[in-house]
This record gives sequence, C-alpha cells and structure tokens, in this order.
Amino acid sequence: MRECIDGASLAQALIHAAASIDLQKQQINELNVFPVPDGDTGTNMSLTISTAAAELRKKQPRTVGEVAATNASALLRGARGNSGVILSLLFRGFAKAVKDKDTIDGRDLAIALDFGVAAAYKAVMKPAEGTILTVSRLAAAKAADAARRTPNDPEAVLEAAIAEGRETLAHTTEMNPVLKKAGVVDAGGKGFLVILQGMLDSLRGVPMPEGGEDAGTEQKTDYAAIAAEEITFTFDTVFIVRKNADFKGVEGFEAYLNSIGDSLVIGEDDDCFKVHVHTDIPGAALTEAQKYGTLELAKIENMRTQAEDLAAGRHIQSTDDLDAVEAQLEGKPMPEVRKIAAPEKKYGVVAVAAGDGLAAVFRDLGADGVISGGQTMNPSTDDIMKEIDAAPAEIVFVLPNNGNIIMAAQQCVPLAEGKKVVVLPTKTVPQGISALMVMDPEADEEANVAAMTEAIGHVRTCEVTYAARDSEFDGFAIKRGDYLALAEHQLFGTDRKLEKLLRRLAESEELQNAEFINIFYGEDVTEREAQRSLKLFTELCPNAEITLLSGGQPVYYYMISAE
Repeated sequence: MRECIDGASLAQALIHAAASIDLQKQQINELNVFPVPDGDTGTNMSLTISTAAAELRKKQPRTVGEVAATNASALLRGARGNSGVILSLLFRGFAKAVKDKDTIDGRDLAIALDFGVAAAYKAVMKPAEGTILTVSRLAAAKAADAARRTPNDPEAVLEAAIAEGRETLAHTTEMNPVLKKAGVVDAGGKGFLVILQGMLDSLRGVPMPEGGEDAGTEQKTDYAAIAAEEITFTFDTVFIVRKNADFKGVEGFEAYLNSIGDSLVIGEDDDCFKVHVHTDIPGAALTEAQKYGTLELAKIENMRTQAEDLAAGRHIQSTDDLDAVEAQLEGKPMPEVRKIAAPEKKYGVVAVAAGDGLAAVFRDLGADGVISGGQTMNPSTDDIMKEIDAAPAEIVFVLPNNGNIIMAAQQCVPLAEGKKVVVLPTKTVPQGISALMVMDPEADEEANVAAMTEAIGHVRTCEVTYAARDSEFDGFAIKRGDYLALAEHQLFGTDRKLEKLLRRLAESEELQNAEFINIFYGEDVTEREAQRSLKLFTELCPNAEITLLSGGQPVYYYMISAE
C-alpha cells in the first residue's frame, strides 16, 4: 500500500492521465450532444492536459506543491473550450491545497480534490447539474469519506472518488434535460474520470496506454536527434556565487547574461545565487559574475561535442560535481518572456475566426489580431493571451465568436499586464462582426460595451454543417454525412440535400422578417455553388438586403446572419 504520493509520482500520474485521455478522446467526443465536429470535448480536454504534461516533462518539478503549481499554470494557459477551462479550474484549486507540501497522503488528496471543486464552482456563473461539476463534486465528497477511513492510503481515496464519479456519471443522463434528449452521459464528466483513472493506474504501476509517451523514463535531451548546428550556444554553464556584502540584486547581471546566451535560470537564497546559462563565452559570464560576489563552483560542458559523441554511440564527457545543483536550477520554472505591446491607442480588438475571408473582414473593420480557430480547433487561453499582449491598446475587447471559447477568453482577464481586457460574449462570427461595427474609438468604455452588447442581441445566426457521426437528438434521427442546419445553436433541421435545407432556412420566420442578410460561404463551397445559394435567398427573401461573402471557414458550409 502506498502511504503517500511524492512529486515525481504525481507528475508521472498526470502525464499518464494525459496519455489515457488522448487514447479515449474520440470515445468522449462521441458523447457530445450535437454530432458537429466543432471543438469536441474529448479533443479539448486532451489538448489541455497534454499542454500540462509537456510542461511537466520539460521542467521536472520536484515536490508535490511544485508539480501541482506547474500543472495548474500550464492547464490555465493551455485551456481549450469550456471543458478545458473547467479542468484547469479543478486542478488550480488542487494546487492551492497542496502548495507547500513535499508529499501528500490520502487525507491531503481528498482535501485537494475538494478545493478543486470549490474553485470550479466559484468560477462558473450558473453551474448546471449533470455536468463535470456534478461528477467532480460527488467524487470529491466520496474521497473525503474514504479519507476518514484510510487517511494513509491515497490510492484507496482516489479509487473511491472514481467509483462514485462513475455512478454519478451514469445518472447525468437523467439530471440534465439536454443529455436526456440525446440519450448520453456528460462528456466532460467522462473525460474527468478518464483523467483520474489514468492517475490511479500510474500510481499502481499500470503501463502507460499505447500511443502515450513513457512517463517512467527520465527526461533528458535527446542529443542523438539534435544536429550540432541546431545548438544555438555551445557551452552549458552552471556556477555558484556567494554574494558580496553590498549585494543589491542580480537584475543587471541577468540582463547581461541574456545578451550573451539563452536558457537562463537564476536561483538565489540569502547567501548565494546559482546560475544556469547556455553561452559561447562562459569565461565572460564567470568574470562578470565576480562583480556580484565570490565565485565558488563552476561547471562548463560543450553541448556540441556531447551531441556528436552521443549520436555516434560514444560515452559523453561530463562533470559530476554540480549535477545536484543543475538539477535544482533546472527544476525551477523558466521565466516566460512575454512581448507586451505598449499602448498607442485607447482601444484594441482581438477576434477569433477560422477562414481567410472571415479574418479579412475583422481586419478590415479594425481588429488588431485575429486568432485562427473556432471550428474544429478551439484556441487556448495562451493563444488568445498572445494576441492581447500584441494589441497596442489600453483596453482590449476580445470577441470569442464561439460559445465554447468564451470561458477560455475570460481566463485572460487576470493574466493581462499593462492593459485592461474586456471579453464580449459573442457566440458566433456574425455577432462579432456586428459588435465590432458599432465600436466607437471616441466613446468611453461603458458606452462601447453597451453598444456592442446591444448589437450582439440584434443578430440571429444560422449555420449549415454536416453530421460527423450517427446520433438521435430531439426527434431527429441523424446519420453521418447528413447536412445539419443550426439556428442560434439549436438544431433547425437535417437533410440529405443541401439545397432543400437552405430553402427551409430561407423560408423560416427569422429570415423572412430580416432587413439584412449576410451569407458567408466556407472553404468547401465553390463560388458557383455560393452564387446559386445567393439566388435562392434573393428569391425567397425579397424584402432583405442580401450580401454574399467568401468566409473560407472550415466545417461550416454557410454562416448566415439576419438582422
């Protein structure tokens, strides 16, 4: 029986979990209510936790607290879709509970799971029953019961949580009306349990799922796969300096080292500081270091010759005296270098859109950045954050243009530095376009938010796509390959003939009463086909001003807005 989980075991468990959900993501995707290939839950959760697994492999944090913090930070920035964001919140609370711990027992694990649930519920404005929130909450409650009986058996605690979670998952069909209509269990809850099971399997020594990477192998640079010319700086340099009596900080030294090398890590305590840097002039680094204190230990290795020796199967020459120091340094998080544009104007806009035509529309209307995504591949919080950083404005409006991206965008609000982020809840591209059209560079923030929000409310969006799998939903027997029409994200109808479905849309009340109709045709629609569709809508909607534009979007043959 394992009495506690250490940092290495937790890191391996999370990496194992990432491999587990990657293997089962399509099964989870199949549980999505709509059979549309648009940011599926399994794909989003897999991509989210895979970001964290990659970070854990790279940084190799040592204690449970460090592992949990690294995991939570990577999950936040890698979060994709609502399911990915909620997953990041669950592990953010987990990290808060264990932040100062080297190891955790069963009781600590139960508390951490409960902290995760609290963090997720706090962030979700209107939590619904029969979702990942319900599954995680009842699983955490059962973990607490198990911990009272076996506080020193974290595996038993985790097993109890999974068992309760599975029982709850089976009942989500009855808890949630939407799931009941579709006859499926909650996809997010299923994904969460796959992750917990992957962690438990790792703790019990179950081999990594096929297709996943071997988390049991110590992570080292694969020099055999790196050509010598791919190594930017030759010498891996590590040294320790005991601080002078008049030591005032390492900021100046840090700037100097960044000018002569890369991969810089500086760790310090009250008496000394430790440096790891890759450079072509290690002697210069050591000489400069002596302005700040007394040089005590140093290690310099030639990475080019090491790469050549290893590639040739020869024993590589290495110093061993400072291996422990280097491991300590490289275990510390590498500082991220963020390029944040200085404000040059009051307002900036970042929009999410897939397709060159749609991106061009947003740029023509003044968007500073357009993130490719929305359909099939939801962008991560980090993807959105990079465009926010690049926008040279004091206030940046974010237009997610997809209901499954809004939560990921909202995570950027507290991450922004030097500017304010305002996320407008646009759920479709046409809503984003309408919001951007009414933004006034001279108006105050409150007036702009009010005007843009009002514009969003005036737009009605219809989308035409295809069914990625067989499904039964709300009285519709959907077959793979059927054309699907969605009106405001609700299933409007299906047909084997695209023209028949478009005709039914054109005859709908929303489009018959519209004054303006915009038709954006996708990458799989030819211009000739689009012109035929335009003719159809012109004949059937004689009172509307109709515009046809090439959106170039994937997945959706047509996006149609009515105002």
